[in-house]
Amino acid sequence: MLSTNIDIDSLTEKIIGAAIEVHREMGPGLLESLYRECLLYELASRNIRAVNGRRLTIHYKDQLIAGHLELDLLVEDCVIVELKAIETIHPLHLAQVISYLKLTGCPTGLLMNFNAPTLRGGLRRLDHPSTYAKRKPKDLRGDEDVP
Repeated sequence: MLSTNIDIDSLTEKIIGAAIEVHREMGPGLLESLYRECLLYELASRNIRAVNGRRLTIHYKDQLIAGHLELDLLVEDCVIVELKAIETIHPLHLAQVISYLKLTGCPTGLLMNFNAPTLRGGLRRLDHPSTYAKRKPKDLRGDEDVP
């Protein structure tokens, strides 16, 4: 599902901008489904392709599992957007997005809580775990490479 022709940072900024516009217009306190529909409209108006409710089949080892995964939004086939309208983001919600990234191979996910006073306050960007595995020790600690 990875798309290498798209600048992920630029795309996530555009998605965030669209979500901020939705939050500014609608305010907090509504249902996730309403925010999803508004965000789909806002993304389309900006010529950003997004699908809602994309169902993905799940494999465990070599076995196809009867269940499926349904994403809130999949933007440009490479960014997963998980929408919430809750009091506070819980670590379980972060783990959910990370699991989605692992299962789909998408490079980035955005967790958005529209119930926050400002959307920036309810926003978390998560990158695929392989992004962190490729870093050198200096990237993680801030000091020189360890031999």
